[in-house]
Amino acid sequence: MTASFGEDDVRFMRRALRLAARGAGTTRPNPMVGAVVVRAGRVLAEGFHRRPGGPHAEIEALSRLDGRAPGATMYVSLEPCAHTGRTPPCTTALLSSGIARVVIGVRDPNPLVNGRGIAKLRRAGIKVDVGCLEGESRAINRAFFIWVTERRPLVTLKVAATWDGFIADGRPRPVAAPAWLTGPGARAAAHAMRAAHDAVLVGAGTIRADDPRLTDRRPVGGRARAASGGPSRRQPLRVVLDGRLSSPPDAAVFRSAADAQTLVVVGTGASAARSKALRAAGVEVAALPTVGGRFDIREALALLAARDVQSVLVEGGAVVHGSFVAAGVVDRVALFLAPRLLGGGIAIAAGAGRSLADALKLGPPRLRRLGDDILMEADVVSS
Repeated sequence: MTASFGEDDVRFMRRALRLAARGAGTTRPNPMVGAVVVRAGRVLAEGFHRRPGGPHAEIEALSRLDGRAPGATMYVSLEPCAHTGRTPPCTTALLSSGIARVVIGVRDPNPLVNGRGIAKLRRAGIKVDVGCLEGESRAINRAFFIWVTERRPLVTLKVAATWDGFIADGRPRPVAAPAWLTGPGARAAAHAMRAAHDAVLVGAGTIRADDPRLTDRRPVGGRARAASGGPSRRQPLRVVLDGRLSSPPDAAVFRSAADAQTLVVVGTGASAARSKALRAAGVEVAALPTVGGRFDIREALALLAARDVQSVLVEGGAVVHGSFVAAGVVDRVALFLAPRLLGGGIAIAAGAGRSLADALKLGPPRLRRLGDDILMEADVVSS
């Protein structure tokens, strides 16, 4: 039976979700969770999960009440755990607190939890209502849900292109360096996307052509540390797909090991000497089988998932874009459109592609103006 939620339920759950969002970027591999304890329409305490190994949201909220909240209602954005992991079960604390009702945003997909926390509370006589703001509760932890249920990270395909669909002119350049299509505002937004993901991924062709650093170089605290080339904040893992290990050994992602961690995924037949040299420089190297120098994208994503990578920003190039689309593992798209026309060059994606009938379908686009550029974002809704 589906629970019916009133205005107060929605209001307090929305507060729990705002609290949960405070844990963005610090809780992984755990999900973001917020909790609010209410009695007679008044908030008694609240909390959110801050870091792995730290108190869960429910425990943090109850700790402000010395563990006791008789007759109160707890609003929590994700199902309370009923197993012992790095911390004791949250359900145990709820049972001893005297809480009379628990309102849950969404069930936890983790097999160790999924429905067990709800069942344990109900068996003890606590009223449990599930599904308040379920869509929003699921969305805030979308990467976690995909990571748990599909054993892969959430994939965002990020592209900067001209209005006629080209990411570069395809002409040789004397020096490997970024050839900017978009302006400063769009580039800052792209750096923010890097910060919002656990990993940034490119192919060897992008390394050879653009020599990117793949870091978030926005200023911190008003100081333009980015101007000196230094990292500005917590950096995503930099992932390079390089089946034949053809990236230049002096590429920026290898030279700047102190800025951010780099993982190079190579083919099983790649040069052992080159792999050893990269490891000596502080670069991690992992090998996967290739066919014609290309990886099975799902295997590459499984490799990242095993490292607790829950989200990855795919930045190119065209062959890598095409491989992810063909594999059907793109979850959302961020397309930066620069007001230029090239009339030819390197298209957004390359490869065998999908049939028109099998094309990935996108949901409603979200548009944002960034100076002269436009950012168009959409979720993949079917494949």
